[in-house]
Amino acid sequence: MTLSLRRLVRSLGLTLLSTTTLLLLSSHQNHAVVQAFYLPGVAPHEYAASDNVPLMVNALTPGSDTQELKSVIPFDYYEKDFGFCQPEVLKSQAESLGSILFGDRIWNSPYEIKMKVPVTCKQLCVAPVNKDQAKFINARIRENYNINWLVDGLPAGHVRAGREADSEVYSIGFPLGSDVEARRTPKLHNHYEITIDYHHNEIKESLRVVGIVVRPVSIATPVLGENECGYKGPEETPALVLDENKDNSVTYTYSVSWIKTETAWATRWDKYLLVGEPRIHWFSLVNSIIIVLFLTGMVAMILLRALHKDISRYNQLEAQEDIQEDFGWKLVHGDVFRTPAYPMLLSIIVGNGSQMFLMASVTIIFAALGFLSPSNRGSLATVMIVFYMFFGIVAGFVSARMYKMFGGEAWKSNVLGTAFLFPAVIFGAFLALNFFLINASSSGAVPFGTMLGVIALWFLVSTPLSVIGSYLGFQRPKVEHPVRANQIPRQIPDQVFYLRTIPSMMIGGILPFGAIFIELYFILNSIWFHKIYYVFGFLFLVFGILILTCAEVTILMCYFHLCAEDYHWWWRAFLTSGASAVYIFGYSVMYYFSTLQIKSFTSMVLYFGWTAIMSLMFFVLSGAIGFFSTMAFVRKIYSSIKID
Repeated sequence: MTLSLRRLVRSLGLTLLSTTTLLLLSSHQNHAVVQAFYLPGVAPHEYAASDNVPLMVNALTPGSDTQELKSVIPFDYYEKDFGFCQPEVLKSQAESLGSILFGDRIWNSPYEIKMKVPVTCKQLCVAPVNKDQAKFINARIRENYNINWLVDGLPAGHVRAGREADSEVYSIGFPLGSDVEARRTPKLHNHYEITIDYHHNEIKESLRVVGIVVRPVSIATPVLGENECGYKGPEETPALVLDENKDNSVTYTYSVSWIKTETAWATRWDKYLLVGEPRIHWFSLVNSIIIVLFLTGMVAMILLRALHKDISRYNQLEAQEDIQEDFGWKLVHGDVFRTPAYPMLLSIIVGNGSQMFLMASVTIIFAALGFLSPSNRGSLATVMIVFYMFFGIVAGFVSARMYKMFGGEAWKSNVLGTAFLFPAVIFGAFLALNFFLINASSSGAVPFGTMLGVIALWFLVSTPLSVIGSYLGFQRPKVEHPVRANQIPRQIPDQVFYLRTIPSMMIGGILPFGAIFIELYFILNSIWFHKIYYVFGFLFLVFGILILTCAEVTILMCYFHLCAEDYHWWWRAFLTSGASAVYIFGYSVMYYFSTLQIKSFTSMVLYFGWTAIMSLMFFVLSGAIGFFSTMAFVRKIYSSIKID
């Protein structure tokens, strides 16, 4: 078995197809032809010796190897206050919608790199830095900002020591500067030791870039022509310190070295995607499985035994004179399908929840099958947005069917509410946060043209599809309930504390959260520390467990409420599983105070704003799962008994 196939087997948790991927690889020992299938848009670039290898620059992002995030605001590489060297002609690289929304701003650079041609301490430029720029740069160094480069679509990284002895970790990006001692003036890195790994493709007799590592150092006065520009270590070489009280000049230099490696092009992303703590992911999966098995056991014991006994007792022959009076959940059969309060709103959010659920499901499946390559920057976000827009037809259909089932007649309001209510809340929050990014001069601020594009997708794709779905839903016959509702509603007896609305919601919401909270930690790390999250194999399994947990816990709580003669289950079914979003937001608050060190008001608003948006989206998604599973359960049990 070849190295690539061994890694493929080993990377079950990464994805079902490892990286972008080699599907068929023959043995190297018999020198057979290597046949590979590459996903669209990620075919390797073939270089010859001395060919130009472009180095692209991306936005600077806050991050830290010490897990102390102090900001969430990205900045454009050519932001005027950084003063980096610029090429004669500045050109931006075309980016996907998701890449732009996530703050990527990719430009060309003045670095001259040629395949297999080493460079020893070459001066890039001498950049003037005034007092205001010095303050800005030093502030960004204190906030642990990282420089992000791309070579052949591969992010430049740096190697740091791991937690275990003699272990190394490959991190994306490299520090803008260093601020080791708390009260010491930050040191700006102005010399870059660039090491590029290449692979010799014997089939095409060409060369491929398979890795890039940058070691940045700070040198007050670089010595051109010498190895590492005269750098002899942090103790012996004076560092470059920007004086905030006067104008400065910075000499930027770089060196390039090339290393031939056996790493195949198809596996060059492995160093980025390997899970740092795979045991924790397995622990998360086992934890989730234990929770779902516990719930399944409870459902099997209570519902299959008690419910079967109840149905058998309720269906006794009417000829028997000693039949007892109705009791338990049969007692409320005349009220269980009574139209809930605010049927319009419930129909709309259930429809939008169905849209979110299908979008998440299809995206995770595509990712687990390896179709969302990290080489296509922003592909995950782009696919999510596209699927969300196209599943607008599902939102309209489900909302219309639900509203018609509830006997609603204001069909125009339902159509407009489904198409605009929930998307308007999300877009309004997104727009408000964008103003904070604009005020901070951040590269994360979405350009006006992109904003118009998102609006166009909403109004020209999602809205028409939602209207079509609503039309199809209203054309279908009304969903009939197995039991008619009585004219006079039955009085609900006082409920014990744990069966009241808020306590029962919080009890039901904690179990779905418990099934995913460990994986949630890795997702938060990926989002805020700008790490690549690619363990979609685990995520696929955890998402399936989440679906089962939401369904089972809402069914269980609904059964308890019906037995206690509380027939208001419509909203509670949605809110019980949706309440897990409250725990997610609470966990994010704890994550903020325990892991992050954000102090600026703008970063704090952005963090909690995006967290609230994600929690709201999870609320409607999980709520829809609980609602439909509970509705199927209630319809099933009441259609199984004889009603006079």
